[in-house]
Amino acid sequence: MTLAASALAQLATWPDLAEAEPSCGIGRALRTAHGEIAHFHSDDHVDLYLTARAIRQFEEHLTAATAVQLVPGSQWVTLRLDVTADIHLLMTLASLALQTRQAWPAQGDVPRAECNDQRSAVRPHENLGGG
Repeated sequence: MTLAASALAQLATWPDLAEAEPSCGIGRALRTAHGEIAHFHSDDHVDLYLTARAIRQFEEHLTAATAVQLVPGSQWVTLRLDVTADIHLLMTLASLALQTRQAWPAQGDVPRAECNDQRSAVRPHENLGGG
């Protein structure tokens, strides 16, 4: 079983999440009653909807994580699942995503279909550090 398949199986057991077809049409998705929250696009990449507010609040931590990729202007973050620890990070961020949806409901803050799968992910600290 791939890391992504293992993570999807674990998250699908959470009571607030259900499997669904992703709006982008690629892979599998998990959704809440309020919309899609995760897209599993491949055996090693997952897009997670965090909201712009959560990304701003935790940006320093997100950019420090080597498994996380950010796309400017996107409310989705991409996680590269290379090792088991990346699944633990995904579980933590999925929990954060669920909590932010409950704690900070913002009018119009609905996941857009434009997950990061069709966009170019960048790692801001790599750009600053030159590598």
